[in-house]
Amino acid sequence: MTLDRILCLGIEGTAHTLGIGIVDSKGRILANVKDSHIPPFGKGIHPREAAQHHADVIGKVLEEALRISEVKPRELNLIAFSMGPGLGPCLRAAATAARALSTYLNIPLVGVNHMVAHVEIAKLITGAKDSVILNVSGGTTQIIVLEKGRYRVFGETLDIAIGNCFDKFAREVRLHDPDTPWPGPLFDKMASKGTKYISLPYTVKGMDLAFSGMLTYALNKFKEGERIEDLCYSIQETALAMVTEVTERALAHTEKKELLLTGGFAKNKRLQEMLSIMVKDHDAKFYVVPNEVATDNGAMIAWTGLLAYKSGVTTPIEKSFVKRKWRIENVSIPWK
Repeated sequence: MTLDRILCLGIEGTAHTLGIGIVDSKGRILANVKDSHIPPFGKGIHPREAAQHHADVIGKVLEEALRISEVKPRELNLIAFSMGPGLGPCLRAAATAARALSTYLNIPLVGVNHMVAHVEIAKLITGAKDSVILNVSGGTTQIIVLEKGRYRVFGETLDIAIGNCFDKFAREVRLHDPDTPWPGPLFDKMASKGTKYISLPYTVKGMDLAFSGMLTYALNKFKEGERIEDLCYSIQETALAMVTEVTERALAHTEKKELLLTGGFAKNKRLQEMLSIMVKDHDAKFYVVPNEVATDNGAMIAWTGLLAYKSGVTTPIEKSFVKRKWRIENVSIPWK
């Protein structure tokens, strides 16, 4: 094996999605297969049910990834897995599979931070080099910058993430579309039909944000008879304005000329629109992670595992325990 030709299989299992990706050391994604646990309508993710789903489907997902990539198991050089942060039972399901493959194939194992992986796959695909990074998803809202070998958090949510806020409102007001298992797309659809802006709590504290007060206030307004469409529109405009404000402050402070948007919530078109307008005022470039790798996936784990391995990082089996609350700023980034 040479460092210019490494094949890494990555296993993602931090929450409801079990993903397996195969990536080579040139950054080519050879396969990226996933299968998601979908909870009953109106319910959030139950960690043990999601973990059982992962255990049930990992065999077929692995077979499909190998088939698509045309890679034989013995051709793999490395196994990477999502070590954290995430839901404990889900993380353990992915870690168990990764350990088994690493042991059976007698190849190295690398534990990957899920948040770092979202950033690195976005950098790979977009070509962004030195950016302020906005990482937004159902579980994360963070503004981060790479400085002195670590991703430093400039600002973040103090309570729930922006994606979680939108989803919770949709579930509480019983937004349901049988063709859309997750409430996010239907929330966006309702927001596009809103015609009245309803003033909601706007909570920005320095570089940090909070969304739960806005959510509670909006739910009370719904009980008072306000239209769902207008409330979705108002939540969207208020929350995204908050995120854009703190992101702009980070861009101005660092004087960087790039903004990179990544994470599952990066697909939100209105957020993209607001940020693209803002970066023009700073004469900066705006990069958005493509939809196919925006949500949780195995390719991002595989690519980040490759970067770590090429920098001399491996994870011994006996130290491969999962880290449910593994903060991004606690991860060394030796490849930068």
